[in-house]
Amino acid sequence: MNTKYVHPELGKIVVFGIAGHYTPQQEGKLDYNGRQVLYEVGQVVMESACCGIDKWTYTSVPGYIINWHNSETDSGMPASEIEPITDPEARESITRMIQSTEGATPVEFW
Repeated sequence: MNTKYVHPELGKIVVFGIAGHYTPQQEGKLDYNGRQVLYEVGQVVMESACCGIDKWTYTSVPGYIINWHNSETDSGMPASEIEPITDPEARESITRMIQSTEGATPVEFW
C-alpha cells in the first residue's frame, strides 16, 4: 500500500517531547534493483537535566519512490508517493548500502 511522504524542511529543528529535537539535514536517493529508494539523514539531540546531552545521526527510509513531488501540503511543502519496503532481504541490503555511503548510522524503515 502506497503512502504520502511530506518532504521536510532541511535544516529546520523539529521539537519532540519535552527533552529533544531532530533536524533533517539531507535527502538522498539510492538505486536498488531498478527502483529508487528515498532516505533522509538527520541529527537527533536528547537533553536531560540528570544526564546531559546526547546526539546522534539517524537515517530514515520512507520507501521506494512511486511519484516524486506529485503534490503539496497546505503549508506548501512538497509530497511524494512512496511504497514502503517490507521485504527483509531488501531492507538488509539497503541498510548496508546506506551505511557504506552515510556512515554507520542506525537505519529505520517506515
